[in-house]
Amino acid sequence: MTPVLEIGGTHVTAALADPATAAVRDRVRRPLDAHGSAEEILGAIIRCANSVQVEPGRVWGVAVPGPFDYGKGVALFEGVGKFDSLYGTDVRAALLGGLRHSPAGVVFLNDAHAFLAGEWHAGAAQGHHRAVGITLGTGVGSAFLSDGQVCREGPGVPPEGRVDLMMLDGRPLEDSVSRRAIVARYGDPAVDVHEIARRARAAERTALHVLDEAFTSLGSVLRPCLSSFRASVLVIGGSMAGSWDLIGPALCAGLGHTPVTVKASGLAGDAALIGAAHAAVRD
Repeated sequence: MTPVLEIGGTHVTAALADPATAAVRDRVRRPLDAHGSAEEILGAIIRCANSVQVEPGRVWGVAVPGPFDYGKGVALFEGVGKFDSLYGTDVRAALLGGLRHSPAGVVFLNDAHAFLAGEWHAGAAQGHHRAVGITLGTGVGSAFLSDGQVCREGPGVPPEGRVDLMMLDGRPLEDSVSRRAIVARYGDPAVDVHEIARRARAAERTALHVLDEAFTSLGSVLRPCLSSFRASVLVIGGSMAGSWDLIGPALCAGLGHTPVTVKASGLAGDAALIGAAHAAVRD
């Protein structure tokens, strides 16, 4: 089994994953304060990782959001609303020095890339030549795969393969589609997205309108990308994907008649862990 970490805006998960069978075990999930100090953030990540029993000399796979220098293992978060205190930090060195299982190395990859790689190997994107993955959580993550290989340029692929860099009505996409955008649009900062979704299921008109507007807009932004990329499947993951009954119809409405199969994650919270395991094994 390969040791893996998934670092998100609100939590960190450590586990052992088998890239051959897509089995995940010994999962430990802990809260993470993305606005804490570098020492607090790294300490929480290392404590979570050290909760898993790992054989010495293993390579860890780590899924982490950007901006991040994945080759060097250096955090480049700046002005993105999370992990700003880590800017310039050598996260690889911190993990190698803090993990108690004598790791042989640490391989980093973008969390959305890890998610879609996991889905391509063992989930909703299996059997598809060209696939697009979108993760919905603190922000919007994205990945474009051709035969399992990440595409960062080419027809339909936004700059750096990042949908979050695209514009909607002259504003960054995440000003309309993100946790903070949905909460702001709802108008009550004390209410999180999960509560908004609950109220939408209870037929509250404001909640229904806010979610419908956000994800119809996302579909309209993705429509030309999917068409030009010639994607046959779009897979949606992230914490908000738990509200697929609300997101799916609005997203499909925004996509219109784009000839693409739209699916929620087939691996739930395991997709990025499995993708990270594949990256660690390849290294």
